[in-house]
Amino acid sequence: MSRFLKSIGVFLVILFSITAVNAETLTSKLKGGDKLRLGFGTAVPWAYAGDNGQALGFVNMIALTVLEEMGITEDQTETKVFEWSGLIPGLNANRSDMVTGGMYILKSRCANMNFSDPIGVFGDAMMVPKGNPQGINNYADVVRTGAKLVTGAGFNTVEAAKKYGVPESQMMLVEGEVGILAAMKAGRADVAVQTFFGAKEHEAKSNGMFEVTDPKLMPKETLNVVGIGFRKSDVEFRDNFNAALAKVMANPAKMLERAGEYGYDKAQLPPPSMSTEWACSTK
Repeated sequence: MSRFLKSIGVFLVILFSITAVNAETLTSKLKGGDKLRLGFGTAVPWAYAGDNGQALGFVNMIALTVLEEMGITEDQTETKVFEWSGLIPGLNANRSDMVTGGMYILKSRCANMNFSDPIGVFGDAMMVPKGNPQGINNYADVVRTGAKLVTGAGFNTVEAAKKYGVPESQMMLVEGEVGILAAMKAGRADVAVQTFFGAKEHEAKSNGMFEVTDPKLMPKETLNVVGIGFRKSDVEFRDNFNAALAKVMANPAKMLERAGEYGYDKAQLPPPSMSTEWACSTK
């Protein structure tokens, strides 16, 4: 009996230790000296890693500015690069602490992580061969022409394309921005859909092969707000981040200077009506 009780005691100690580790919040980890891990995919100019692993792109610049307002300096952070589809799983598996990849706030994503208040409002666009020979400007045109549409696995555009009637037989899903450009260059797709910022970056890299359509010709519902992602257990840290974000947005000069290097400007500042709660319930 005494051996049995000792075994039960050891088991409970181990179980308590595991639970305590899993229950440790981001706030307590940082107080203990851990670095804050920024998780993002390679999506120029949104978020990407420099040659030395530093966080680059306008979403990272906004995040770093807010963290500095919280008293967390850049040397207290480190970067973790994922495939786009691995960002939320990586966060919830404790392989990163914040998702700074530039994710639209969508109902399906709100179910799996918490978002900060919006850091910007953005739209999508089509990227087509120069001259737009098939006249494709939106999802209806993709359906009409029977064109092969490429986009990123896990992108908001997958749900949007299906919503607007693009059959799966016309869709090609690849890993992230790099895969989109590769598919277009190889002629495996007729048109790409992605964020307007991402499409413009690809246009610049294509040596005149491609052009970007007018985002105003896309459905109005594809206009979205972007937020920073946090684990559901890190509500305290998310709330503190939001408080600092509000201060930065009230006086955005420093943030706009840093993020402006990557194309973000005042036009992207989110209106009060497009809140996280609104996006989580309607998008």
